[in-house]
Amino acid sequence: MKIHPRKLAVAALIALIGTSAGAAEITLKAVSAFGQDTFFNQRFKAFVDKVNADGKGIMKIHVVGGPEAIPPLEVGNAVRTGVVDLANTTGVFHANLVPEALAGSFAEKSMAELRANGGYALLDRIHREKANMVWLARVSDGLQYHIYTTKKVDAGNFAGMKLRSVPVYRAFFQALGATPLQVPPGEVFTALERGVVDGYGWPSVGIFDLGWQEKTKYRVEPGFYNVEVGLYMNQNTWKKLDDAQRAFLDKQIAWVESENVKDLKAAEAEKARQAGAKIESIAIPDAQAQQFRARAYETGWKGIEQASPQYVAKLRELFGSGH
Repeated sequence: MKIHPRKLAVAALIALIGTSAGAAEITLKAVSAFGQDTFFNQRFKAFVDKVNADGKGIMKIHVVGGPEAIPPLEVGNAVRTGVVDLANTTGVFHANLVPEALAGSFAEKSMAELRANGGYALLDRIHREKANMVWLARVSDGLQYHIYTTKKVDAGNFAGMKLRSVPVYRAFFQALGATPLQVPPGEVFTALERGVVDGYGWPSVGIFDLGWQEKTKYRVEPGFYNVEVGLYMNQNTWKKLDDAQRAFLDKQIAWVESENVKDLKAAEAEKARQAGAKIESIAIPDAQAQQFRARAYETGWKGIEQASPQYVAKLRELFGSGH
C-alpha cells in the first residue's frame, strides 16, 4: 500500500513532537523560607544558579521569593499541596505535618552516613506518607545551635532566664530552668533591647544577618543539635520527572551536599567575627557540659516520641550517636 508523502511527513512530525514533549524542560516553582541575603539562603541560591546554568533543556528553577512570598511556617503546606514544587526550608518549620522531621535537627551522624545506613530513606518515606513531600537534600550539616545572652551565665545555670525560643528546643530550655518565649525574628532585637528576653537560641552563624550582635554579650559553649536546612519537593512533581530529569537532579543534589563541608569553616569565621564584635564565649565546665548536651537530646527525642511514637526508636537508632 502506497502512503501519501504528506501523511508520512505528518506522522514524522507527530513522532517528533511526542519525543520532544517527553524530554521537555521542566520548570520548578520554588520558594525559600530564608531571606535573600541570609546565610541559610546562600547554598540554595548556588544550587538554583547551577541547575539553571547546567540544566538547559532538562530543568529550570524559578524562585518566587522568600519569607515575604510565603511565611516560613506555611512553606511545608505549600509544598504538600503543590502551591510550589520545591522549597529551601527546614523540618523545624513543618514539624506540625511531620513531627519526625525534627530528627534532622537531632542528627549526630552526617548526611553521607544517613544515606548509607537507611536513616535518610526512612525519613524521606515518612515525609512522602505524611505530607506528600520528598526530602531531596540536606544543605546544612554540622552547624550547631547556641544560647546567646545579654547577661553572664554561671556554670550553665539558666534558672529564671527568659530565652527566645522555637519549638525544636523549647522543651530543652524548660529543662534548663529557663522560660522559653516565642518571639518572631523581626521582634527579637527590640525584645533584647527592652529586656523582654535575656537571650535567645540561634545557630552558630547568622546573628549578623539580623543585627542581633549589637544587643548580644555572650555565647554559651558547647553548642547543641545539628542545624537542619534542606530541599523538599512536592511528591506529585517528583513523580512527573522523567529518567533524564531525575538523573540530572540526583547529580545536582550530590554536588550541593558536597558543599556542606564548608559549614564548619563558616562557623569558625563567624565565631571570630563575634569575638571582634565583643561577644564573649562562656564555656560550661566539662562535667555540666556533658549533662547539658545529654539533656538537649533527651528532651528533643522525647518530643518526637510524644507527637508520633511509631518511628522514634528506629529514627533515634539511625540518627543518634547510640548514647
